[in-house]
Amino acid sequence: MKRRDGPDGVHLFDRRTGLNVLLDEVDVPRAQWARAPRQVSIALTNACDLACPFCYAPKTAAVLDAARLCAWIDELDAAGCLGVGFGGGEPTLYRRLPQVCRHAAKRTGLAVTMTTHAHRFTPQLIDALAGAVNFVRVSVDGVGPTYEKLRGRPFSDLVQRLAWIGQTFRFGLNCVVNADTLPDLDTVADLADSTGAAELLLLPERPARGRRGSSPQIIAALHRWAAAYRGPVPLTLAEGDSGPLPLAQPLPRETGLHAYAHLDATGTLRRTSYHSAGEPVDDRGILAALDRLQQKDAA
Repeated sequence: MKRRDGPDGVHLFDRRTGLNVLLDEVDVPRAQWARAPRQVSIALTNACDLACPFCYAPKTAAVLDAARLCAWIDELDAAGCLGVGFGGGEPTLYRRLPQVCRHAAKRTGLAVTMTTHAHRFTPQLIDALAGAVNFVRVSVDGVGPTYEKLRGRPFSDLVQRLAWIGQTFRFGLNCVVNADTLPDLDTVADLADSTGAAELLLLPERPARGRRGSSPQIIAALHRWAAAYRGPVPLTLAEGDSGPLPLAQPLPRETGLHAYAHLDATGTLRRTSYHSAGEPVDDRGILAALDRLQQKDAA
């Protein structure tokens, strides 16, 4: 298990099983807190072969250099980060994806996750990633005709790829919630159950590309649905999107950049993927960029 010291105590994490143990009776001096965020999401590329109308990802061409990325991953690992989540764009369009995942698996103690539309998952890619990826998050955004309208791909192809993915990886489903997908929440939950998903993550649509995002009425309906949900698959909502729902706060003092940061495909470190301001990661490394970002927040 990997150890992380922070404001809430000593955090132990097993990337193979996802088990977390917090020794909250331990008072860790601030000087010993992990320097890196607990989790860092990384957009490997802005390229994507779908055109979802609600996608907020940048459309400018950008891709991370694999050698620099591996060096930053090593730096995060040594500074107490517990996991990196690869996304984009579509991470399976990143040519060095298997090599970078194997580097993280063999050279670091980081958990490796990714968020993908899954349509490029083939038996060959699965073999290349087996043992190097700890969790796969598949974006579904509705089922049947709703899915095909929004994503422009056959729903039957998605179901086939979920079956392949489930044979090798622990996985979860992500669903952007808006006026189109809200009526499908019951069937999305059924899909998560029938395919063996370990988690269902619901994400209210964010404003992007001229779209206003989920209305207050849609978000309120989502909260009502979540409050009534009794399905077997654990339900998760994005931080800040839970509204009045009661949520567990296992690490209440580890917030902001101590908990999370986002590295975009241009090599700029941001608080989240939605923030416009950030710090470029240069030859001084990713922790130096993190320090500069924290200083901006404190100013």
